Amino acid sequence: MNKAIIGKKLGMTQIFSADGKVIPVTVVEAGPCPVVQLKTVEKDGYQAIKLGFNEVKEAELNKPEAGQFKKAGVACQKVLKEFRLEDISSYTVGQAVTVETFKEGDKVDVVGQTKGHGFSGVIKRWNQQRLKMTHGVGPVHREVGSMGSISAPSRVFKNKHMPGQYGNEKVTVQNLEIVKVDTVRNALLIKGAIPGPKGGIVAISDSVKA
Repeated sequence: MNKAIIGKKLGMTQIFSADGKVIPVTVVEAGPCPVVQLKTVEKDGYQAIKLGFNEVKEAELNKPEAGQFKKAGVACQKVLKEFRLEDISSYTVGQAVTVETFKEGDKVDVVGQTKGHGFSGVIKRWNQQRLKMTHGVGPVHREVGSMGSISAPSRVFKNKHMPGQYGNEKVTVQNLEIVKVDTVRNALLIKGAIPGPKGGIVAISDSVKA
């Protein structure tokens, strides 16, 4: 990983290539992200940069949060993320990372928080089939179904698909392609879908498997 940026998902649209093909893209408002801190192996035990995104008033932060921005000499930011880059020599504290870091055709990994659906049943959560509507089945038709044998193993196996919390988890989509870089609007157009709702915060970095 050599470059990264934080952005906000704006939604999906489509653009047309030079040969007339339709390309579905996700529009991400990326940066500018000030470098708040540089972490080194000698001082911190690992190498990374800390980026901020989405400027806010100092009154919205507590003193420890606001203090690190004062130390770096940058405006207060709502979002902070660390990226473990292979080389941080080209970065300085206070520097603004913009969409110009990336170019068309780059392969990137996008990390986001998926939409939360709350407590959900097995049909919605795991795409299971409902039970029969006839022959004495009921009165519940959307329940889990058989839990296994009574005598052996006399327990429910671990990792069995059950009702529970669905969504609201960290997801990474790898090897997506940047179709267009809009430096005027600070936007990246990424081919395909990325995790999260409209307005969700995403972390974009060059792909580790490209």
